[in-house]
Amino acid sequence: MKRQIKKVAVLGSGVMGAGIAAHLANVGLKVILLDRPIGEASNDRNQLTQSAITELAKQKPSPLYSKTSLERIQIGNFEDDLSLLGQADWIVEAVVEDLSVKRQLLAQVEKHRRPGSVISSNTSGISISKMAAGRSDEFRQHFLGTHFFNPPRYMKLLELIPTTDTSQEIISTMIHFSEFTLGKGVVIAKDTPNFIANRIGVYGLLATLEEMDRYGLSVSDVDQLTGTAIGRPRSATFRALDLVGLDTFLRVAENVREHVTDPLEKAVFTAPKIISSLVAQGHFGEKSGKGFYQKQKTAEGRVIHQLNVQTEQYEPSKRSTFACLEQAKQRTQLAEKIRTIAYAEDAGGQFVWQVLKRTLLYAAAKIPEISDDIVAVDQAMKWGFNWELGPFETWDALGLERSIRRMKEEGETIPRWVEKLVEAGHSQFYKQEDAQMLYVQLNGQWQERQRTDRAICLSELKQQGRVAQKNAGASLIDLGDGVACLEFHSPHNALGSDTLEMVRLSLEEVRKNYVGLVIGNQARNFSVGANLMMLLLEAQNENWFEIEQLVRQFQTMAMEMKYFEKPIVAAPYARTLGGGVEICLPAARVQAAAETYMGLVEVGVGLIPGGAGTKEMLVRAIAAADIDGKVDLQPYVNRVFETIAMAKVSTSAVEAQQLGYLRATDQISINEDHQLYEAKQAVIGLAKAGYVPPIARKIRVVGESGLAVMKLGVYQLKTGGYITEHDAKIAGKLASVLAGGALSANTEVSEQYLLDLEREAFLSLCGEPKSQARMQHMLLKNKPLRN
Repeated sequence: MKRQIKKVAVLGSGVMGAGIAAHLANVGLKVILLDRPIGEASNDRNQLTQSAITELAKQKPSPLYSKTSLERIQIGNFEDDLSLLGQADWIVEAVVEDLSVKRQLLAQVEKHRRPGSVISSNTSGISISKMAAGRSDEFRQHFLGTHFFNPPRYMKLLELIPTTDTSQEIISTMIHFSEFTLGKGVVIAKDTPNFIANRIGVYGLLATLEEMDRYGLSVSDVDQLTGTAIGRPRSATFRALDLVGLDTFLRVAENVREHVTDPLEKAVFTAPKIISSLVAQGHFGEKSGKGFYQKQKTAEGRVIHQLNVQTEQYEPSKRSTFACLEQAKQRTQLAEKIRTIAYAEDAGGQFVWQVLKRTLLYAAAKIPEISDDIVAVDQAMKWGFNWELGPFETWDALGLERSIRRMKEEGETIPRWVEKLVEAGHSQFYKQEDAQMLYVQLNGQWQERQRTDRAICLSELKQQGRVAQKNAGASLIDLGDGVACLEFHSPHNALGSDTLEMVRLSLEEVRKNYVGLVIGNQARNFSVGANLMMLLLEAQNENWFEIEQLVRQFQTMAMEMKYFEKPIVAAPYARTLGGGVEICLPAARVQAAAETYMGLVEVGVGLIPGGAGTKEMLVRAIAAADIDGKVDLQPYVNRVFETIAMAKVSTSAVEAQQLGYLRATDQISINEDHQLYEAKQAVIGLAKAGYVPPIARKIRVVGESGLAVMKLGVYQLKTGGYITEHDAKIAGKLASVLAGGALSANTEVSEQYLLDLEREAFLSLCGEPKSQARMQHMLLKNKPLRN
């Protein structure tokens, strides 16, 4: 019988232990959370774990999909409740990073655990083998390292660190469980100091600090040069350090310094004076309010000051101009941007070259010490540090031969295995061949990159010529097995007329040649909504006919999707806003990623949802409540009104269900890499079950009396000073649509009637100068204007 993990014990309720417990509860597991007892009285001894639960409910960003996840967590302590470990299928140790403390606790765990249960440590770098020393053979066979990254809900990487004693069955079980149940990207790491991601990542950050001093750059200069321009997160270097915590960073660096033997490596991992000084002063970064940055309130609002590393005083951030960054803006592909910057001759380019060069050489030199292949290293850095390209993918972007030639000219030593590759004629670490991605092994042989059959890569399918239809805004891709996928690829996946036209063409193609359609893509966000720039320009030019036609086109598309004869499954993820939500609402099923942030946010730009979103949210709410035609609909309409008027955005797919953007029948993909596969299977399942589209029905509305209730609420908010006059106008338009206009209560209307009301309200708001000001402000400042 296949091993199942249904109940997990987490030992330690600090930041990581509580975060791990929260994520385990998010995915439906029962959790036992234990920590040290406090006090003598029995009702006080769980203070630490109770405090952790309270903190989980308050944290932002939330570690919970929904606060209901907390109901799955049982709390206790190490003295009174260790017997509960006998119920656990998996026991995770997550106490303080101290080998002796961990060993003492694991000795107690062995006395209480059930034979056959999995035991692991969440250490960020302590030897797994040393922890297990002295335990029984059976214990060691079921023991391994499971290094989650913080915060566990949001960080994809999970490093699994088996020992020589860990059974292959346990390793295989944990790989499968971590990918499929926890939604993690799993990398197998060797039992070496700080494993893979922290070993390479911390080295890279320390090298950045050294090069910063050498080139005389400021904190903000470095963050400009080491962020999105080279495929790293927006937090770049110093914002990332502040977020992680400077004290935490020092501890992780110190762990490597203590355990490596190479004097040069020890020197690199020695704490920089500036970080040691900040930590000594209690400046840990974000959590203490001061680090390399400090947020200060001024008369003009909140201002971010940067640390002058020479004077250790805070000063206003100044944005420098680097020629290399300006040149990179002209490039479209990330590899081109990296080459442009790294080979530039200005100070910024030379700095980036030195940082990249040192990081790549270090990563190569640590193979096979920390890992046997380059893929694990690349994936660890992408999942653990949010790099777009791992070290060896970055090296390919730079050009292997060109970069090595320059490295040698600068007196660098190239790891022998890399030199052998070049001598054997290899010019890259990865290559595409016959629709397969190959990577080079240490022996110079090419190996197919293994990937689960649940991972569908749209870019690879396009390279294979699987595009059935295409225009500037979207493509229709053949996923195989009779299923097509409509992929958006406009900037930010904004929805314009070309995207809507592709929806129409896709429905025609699916009607003739496919069993159903997936709507999904693999960009940073599913869709940020309609093309706001285009809409603003049309409104400013008073092209009302063009706007009306575009809105009508969107509404028509939504209705065609809703009543299409074959199943359509939408696959939203990340930011799914405005029109992005309206694309999902008419789908027969939604297969949402767990990390889906859905919201009809149009009021923020002075409008209401005009692409059938207002209508569909109302229809859904009424259909769910009005089973016998006698229910008081006002509470349900009020809820929709509040959701749209307050531009509520879900913090997860679970919350999107609670807000009404998703239905109870819609499904959630915990692992985003599996989402398109699961959406495709949903299409196939619906088709095999003999999918029949819904029947159009009349909708009972609350009418003028219900409209008065909503308008009263708006009036109270306005007179109380909570909303502006224009907020009230927008809310009034929204309320009129949701009420069904100037009709008697309980009048039944068609969907088209509601669409006409929605379109009229949308158009009238487009003509409002204050709405146009809101649109313009959003485009310029990326934040809503309250006017």
